[in-house]
Amino acid sequence: MSNAAWETLSNQAIGAAGIVYFIALVVHLAEWAAVRQPAAKKAAAGTTSSGSAGAAGTAEGDTLVASAPTAVDGTDGVDAPDSERIAFLGRLGVLLTAIGCAIHFVALVGRGMAADPNRVPWGNMYEFTISGTFVVTLLYLVLYRKFRLGWMAPLVLTFTVSVLMIAVIWLHEPVAPLAESLNSYWLVIHVVSAVIATGAFTLGGIASIMYLVRMRAERKAAGQPLTGWMGRVPSLPALDRIAYRVHAFAFPVWTFAVLITGPIWAHEAWSRYWNWDPKEVWAFITWVVYAGYLHARATAGWKGRNAAILALVGMATLWFNFIGINYFSTSSQHSYAGERPAVIAERSLPDTREVGPAAASVP
Repeated sequence: MSNAAWETLSNQAIGAAGIVYFIALVVHLAEWAAVRQPAAKKAAAGTTSSGSAGAAGTAEGDTLVASAPTAVDGTDGVDAPDSERIAFLGRLGVLLTAIGCAIHFVALVGRGMAADPNRVPWGNMYEFTISGTFVVTLLYLVLYRKFRLGWMAPLVLTFTVSVLMIAVIWLHEPVAPLAESLNSYWLVIHVVSAVIATGAFTLGGIASIMYLVRMRAERKAAGQPLTGWMGRVPSLPALDRIAYRVHAFAFPVWTFAVLITGPIWAHEAWSRYWNWDPKEVWAFITWVVYAGYLHARATAGWKGRNAAILALVGMATLWFNFIGINYFSTSSQHSYAGERPAVIAERSLPDTREVGPAAASVP
């Protein structure tokens, strides 16, 4: 296949993956709606019973409402046909997500094969974005059974579809050769670890968001069991535990990317381990926030709401570093991720404005 054919395949695969992800999202939303409907029926039955049987009926009606689905799988207290339909929609949604992820991978391979010479698909902001969304979806599928993440499906798919739309509409760039400073095997080591950590931190952030949402819902419920789609979300201790475990996995990977491979690659490219570059600074800020999150949990016993808020602060710094620096910074040597090849080439040239031959020899 020619380079143009590979690029066309990549673009078409991204579009197809987005469509499949969207269909999977619709299926999961239908699954949540199917969970909510039996819960409403149970509540209505409880109200009718209480109206016809007096105080005893009221107690019986309360029992019916309390028996509405509250488990993670959302099937407790649901009639057998409804339970089977909910389970089928859940399995179909996961299958479609896996198919979309496979097509997404084809798009990444095609993007790399379209370049001359062939390279990894991490040369600009568009490629970073489609790679990052792929990792988020892949990690969700890998952790789906271990952490019972069926409740997270609509949130992950909404995130993935939204970011892919932004990438295709606003960030798309033609395939171009890598900038000289990027043409290194450290690109693979550094970016792979950074993207894996970013995907894991994002999943942990989603769990933290849902912790705060469920905590608010429980306060409004005033001690009554949650029903419907919110009843599918794990309990607060379970959400807190999931968020902690995912963050605990992501943090050492981010440490490897930011404090080990990043400085080594910077020294190879620019003859300095640390340049006080805005992207380096924000990557370190992100590391400090997540280090504080894990340290507070281990030493001060921070759990629940405070830990969730701190995790969201970390995710905000993470995504600002990933996207914001490339568009709001005029001094970052990493801002090639959102620029045209001509600008990339200009930024890759040695800075000869300083006095002395040494300054001109630094890449």
